[in-house]
Amino acid sequence: MAKQTGPVAPYMAVGLSTVVRGISKRSEIARNLDVIEDAIHAAVSIIGINMPVRLIALAEGALTGFTDEIFDIPHTTAARDLFIDLPGPETQRLGKLAKQYDTYIVVQCKARLPEVMDDRFFNMLFVIGPNGRIVHRAAKNHLWCRERSTTPHDVHDRWVEVFGDGLDAFYPVLKTKDIGNIGTICCSDGEYPEALRALAFNGAEVVYRPSEAVPMTQTGPDPGGTWLLQNRAHAHFNSLYMVCPNVGPVYVHPKMEQPYDIGGGNGHIVDFQGQVLGLSQSGMNSFCAGIIDIEALRNFRAMNLNSNWMKDLRTELFKDMYDEPIHPKNLWLENEPASHAEVDEIYRGNIKRLQQRGAWTPPFTPHDGARYIPAMPGDPGEAWEIAKAELWDEDEGQTT
Repeated sequence: MAKQTGPVAPYMAVGLSTVVRGISKRSEIARNLDVIEDAIHAAVSIIGINMPVRLIALAEGALTGFTDEIFDIPHTTAARDLFIDLPGPETQRLGKLAKQYDTYIVVQCKARLPEVMDDRFFNMLFVIGPNGRIVHRAAKNHLWCRERSTTPHDVHDRWVEVFGDGLDAFYPVLKTKDIGNIGTICCSDGEYPEALRALAFNGAEVVYRPSEAVPMTQTGPDPGGTWLLQNRAHAHFNSLYMVCPNVGPVYVHPKMEQPYDIGGGNGHIVDFQGQVLGLSQSGMNSFCAGIIDIEALRNFRAMNLNSNWMKDLRTELFKDMYDEPIHPKNLWLENEPASHAEVDEIYRGNIKRLQQRGAWTPPFTPHDGARYIPAMPGDPGEAWEIAKAELWDEDEGQTT
């Protein structure tokens, strides 16, 4: 049982949606940090007059954009040239803001983890505490089909060797005295109810899940589409808060005249009964905000005999569901993560596996499915070098 040292005061959580400029090298992150810094100053100044702002959440892609995904950059090239270290100059800059405002800043950024493997990057979620230091980090476990990050599952044996094989290895939770227990996932992670349930079993009371793209943020008649629908369900089924900022419009490269709103806005915060506390329909340098009341959540979990659903979960009934694997593990333990077109075939194999088991019934008439069509044909590495030379000037970006 977690030890209580005193009540947690209610506080304001803020999600930031900022306009992003795609990077071709790490030093260009500084320009995105300029926008983020302005947003943090504005958020505390404006929103902090209602309640103390103790949690500020950035969107996925806020630091770097999605250059590696859009241009299918070879994994080792992106790891070397684009992404960060934890800690590093970028986290130090955010750490100064966390100290200045006595707040926690939760961040997504792709990063190298040399203690796990060289020449790899992982999609990392991390929290910077009011002391200015990283106090929590976790890796994204599920990817969409156009993301080339390494996941713990992709190097499973090595990950277990370094971090173990328990819930803390894959779904760690930051347990604090002043803002409650914080879990972190990212985008595609939230398409799987198991991810949220794992965080809930590990003690999470507030879960950060940044960013989703069109059409998921637009599907259906209600604001936020299936993304908000999922997050309301996660909150309701697990009795926890969801903090879900969405990425703002993105300049893919410096030659773009206008950014494109690939996320569709609709960043939001949801309470532990699935009610929307804050929703920003715009992603154009905007905020979503909501009051987090940890003591109310804890009382709801402790006093309720009905809708705190986890209390009477019959775990034995589900233990055999996952005996047979679906997506192969250790894919990139020995080999560099493959290109988009190559990874498409892995997903097609997963579909066939579910059909062969009888979990899915195949259609009567097969049709060609989704496939990757590169903007520049040919070798992805060569195509990236051409795109970089044509679309980024040498003087673009700043140093951190």
